[in-house]
Amino acid sequence: MNIALWILTGALALAYGVGGASQILLTKARYRAFGASQHWVDDFSAGKIKAIGTIKLIGVAGLVLPPLVGIMPELSPVAACGLALLMSGAATTRFRRSEWAYMAGDTAYMLAFIFVAWGRFVLAPYGS
Repeated sequence: MNIALWILTGALALAYGVGGASQILLTKARYRAFGASQHWVDDFSAGKIKAIGTIKLIGVAGLVLPPLVGIMPELSPVAACGLALLMSGAATTRFRRSEWAYMAGDTAYMLAFIFVAWGRFVLAPYGS
């Protein structure tokens, strides 16, 4: 279970690291041009989009750095909970915009973060 949780954590960290970095580095118009799934940016200012990207990167750091360096690894499932909350907000935005297919994807990410948190709190805590 430990290996499966690390693989899932790594995949989530990669996806959210790239997404957060692109939200910070690109302009709102360039980020929106990534595809049809990025229409949500129309509801937010450029500053809020950069703030969301920053939150994603901080969450990714909290997800992987504590267990990798061995200092307070119990923060990793807490970061997973925070990222799940972020995705609940994303799913709410998709619901409000009636973007059902994209909401399903956001919900899948949310459930993946919940699984990582549960896995690290209960199934295979760090140090066990």
